Amino acid sequence: MSPIAVLGEVLAILALVVITIGVIGMFRMPDVYGQAHAAGKGGVIGVLLLLVATLTLGDWQIVARAILIGGFLLVTMPVASHVVVRAAAARGEPMADPDHLDERPPELRPGRRPS
Repeated sequence: MSPIAVLGEVLAILALVVITIGVIGMFRMPDVYGQAHAAGKGGVIGVLLLLVATLTLGDWQIVARAILIGGFLLVTMPVASHVVVRAAAARGEPMADPDHLDERPPELRPGRRPS
């Protein structure tokens, strides 16, 4: 095996480990904010590592597709995570930590409906 092929396989295994840690984090986090954080970070980093692993294949068509998919995911996955967290905050979902500092404006804090 060539060193490039070994690098591709190592990156693919690392990506699967990162995605698995993200999934475990989704189940272990106590509130929707932590769950969204685990899913967002684990998903983006894991998928990008998988796409970098595909760059080692050498076929220019696959490499071009991987670059396009990676750019699309870099834009959409964090935005989707942010929208989920904003919806949870607007709905009034409490944070699990009782000592947290709520920096939201008063009209968006739990117990009040946004107008």
